[in-house]
Amino acid sequence: MTKTVQGMIAEANAAVEKIPAERAIEMVAAGALLLDVRDAPELEANGRATGSHHIPRGMLEFRADPACPFYDPTLQSDRVIVLYCGSGGRAALAGQLLKDMGYAQVYNLGGFADWKQAGGSCEEPADRGMTK
Repeated sequence: MTKTVQGMIAEANAAVEKIPAERAIEMVAAGALLLDVRDAPELEANGRATGSHHIPRGMLEFRADPACPFYDPTLQSDRVIVLYCGSGGRAALAGQLLKDMGYAQVYNLGGFADWKQAGGSCEEPADRGMTK
């Protein structure tokens, strides 16, 4: 059966708990990893949550597998992970992927705007200087 993006996101949302940003802020303060899965141009244009770790969703499988040469040791299967993206869809899909790979405590914060609106600390985008 053919899958659609809408169907895949619905499946991911059923597998990965969506949490309010206020709870995410508390979890991060208690030691959870805040993982930004947006693409680099989004971070450059919009900034990021202070202290967040960046792994683009397209590289997540490679960074999350300890047997892969591209493994990122920041990812630990026993650590709580809170994901965010632009609006929550990619974070849900990334969360389902991590769960499939054995990461048990994975949560979807939603979008970067949710973090900001809840008062989460942010790093502003870099000043590009004299560009248009």
